[in-house]
Amino acid sequence: MYNRILLKLSGESLMGSKGYGIDENHLASYAHQIKQIAQMGIEIGIVIGGGNIFRGLSGSQKGFDRVKGDQMGMLATVINSLALCSALEAVGQKARVMTSVRMEPIGELYSTAAVLRLMNEGNVVIIAGGTGNPYFTTDTASVLRAIEIKADVMLKGTRVDGIYTADPEKDPTAIKFDEITYDEVLNRKLRVMDLTAITMCRENDMPIYVFDMDTVGNLEKVMNGEQIGTLVKP
Repeated sequence: MYNRILLKLSGESLMGSKGYGIDENHLASYAHQIKQIAQMGIEIGIVIGGGNIFRGLSGSQKGFDRVKGDQMGMLATVINSLALCSALEAVGQKARVMTSVRMEPIGELYSTAAVLRLMNEGNVVIIAGGTGNPYFTTDTASVLRAIEIKADVMLKGTRVDGIYTADPEKDPTAIKFDEITYDEVLNRKLRVMDLTAITMCRENDMPIYVFDMDTVGNLEKVMNGEQIGTLVKP
């Protein structure tokens, strides 16, 4: 069992069946699953993307200045983080939001020491705002935070049950990996995370576990060591 994890959720995953924004039922389901593993004594940090509201890169392709577009994306992650924090509190789980740029009273400014202190006090800590810098994705931010808080693993919760040789939603012949190395992910150009994030994991020996977060109970199964996704390791 892992003792401390960094869970990466995509902003799109919060949409559920909606085409935009946040599906309240989907959010509540996530909150219940996260509370369930928190009650197992696992320390949990979370990074959420903002693609359900605004994605900086796609914004820049539509005429937005890239830096300002990325900053808008950072704010979208804050909205999602506040929503998840509220959902966790609604089910009785202590949670706090920290932000990579100063934004009190919305959230406390991120520091590794503060995250570890809050985790020790039983809080789920949601780290918003990406890295606080443009040109870096929330995938990279999640890896950075996982390394900083010395997580045992970075979990990437998606709507797909692992990593495949091709997109299983488009290619029915795609084959799933149970385990794969960082180098193989890079060499095969598998779109697990962006190259910066994968490289950071490889250089810091941070394992990645990709699994289907949308199936209720899967997060607990991962914590119990069941093989339901794909492990990326050296």
